[in-house]
Amino acid sequence: MTVSRASRIWTYQSERFPLKKTAPLLAVFSAASICASATLSGRDIPSIDAFITGFIVAMALFFQVRVCDEIKDYDDDLNFRPERPIPRGLVSLQGVVRFGLLTIPPAIIAVWAWHAPVLWLLFLVWLWLTAMTFEFGVPALLKARPVLYLASHMAIMPLIDLLLTGIEWVPGGGASPHLWMFIALSFVNGCVLEIGRKLWAPENEITGVETYSGLWGVRKASLIWMLCLVVSFGLLCGIGAVTRTLWIVGPLGLIAGAVCILRVLHYRSHPTPKAQADMDTIAGLWVFVCYAIAGFVPVVLRAL
Repeated sequence: MTVSRASRIWTYQSERFPLKKTAPLLAVFSAASICASATLSGRDIPSIDAFITGFIVAMALFFQVRVCDEIKDYDDDLNFRPERPIPRGLVSLQGVVRFGLLTIPPAIIAVWAWHAPVLWLLFLVWLWLTAMTFEFGVPALLKARPVLYLASHMAIMPLIDLLLTGIEWVPGGGASPHLWMFIALSFVNGCVLEIGRKLWAPENEITGVETYSGLWGVRKASLIWMLCLVVSFGLLCGIGAVTRTLWIVGPLGLIAGAVCILRVLHYRSHPTPKAQADMDTIAGLWVFVCYAIAGFVPVVLRAL
């Protein structure tokens, strides 16, 4: 690999899959999923190998999701977002796809080495991801129905979380009957992330590029985002109730949620480019804090 090629790849990751932001978030997400599965079932936390497996799989899958987005959005990017790495010629779509394919064997090996029966959950995620890449064969229908489009694409989040929690519950003897709350939390938090990153300032809207602020208007889109946040907080409290940690999970979530609500209200009244950037950041921070609270607080309190 030449230096110039390495430099292009490094620039691509910084723009489309920033490791300095993505790696910590996925480390928390994967570890919290494994911990939550164990605490909801009343089992001990598994060995460090489970967490290494979860992180490897999460990094591979989320990069694959990015690659599939590049395939799905290729024509739109050429027409409406020429500044992105692939349309401007920084890297090729074929090269990005090859890198995505290279992440498949490490994911399979990691899961196989940990507990081979978990592989069926990995294949289930890949099945949905493949269908999602090709818009389930009905792209026009989905694009005409933005809520259905959002739901069908965000379904990848609970499937990934089913896999990550499965790293614990498949060898552990089965999933907790309360695990659905954590899986649902993943779906709702996916909506928090997706809607949050598409709440734009009016002057930044681009013809041909769909955003929720452009689709629904700033006020309605920000209200829907707040509702997703409230549902997420409710599920977080449900997990706290099951693990008998609501007394601390609730206040911590309330503080984080209040900060997020203040920021979205600011965006709602002053939808500037700065407020747009804040919404992207605050959506990620909420998800980060939410998983940290749900996954680690019960573990820490049980250890005390």
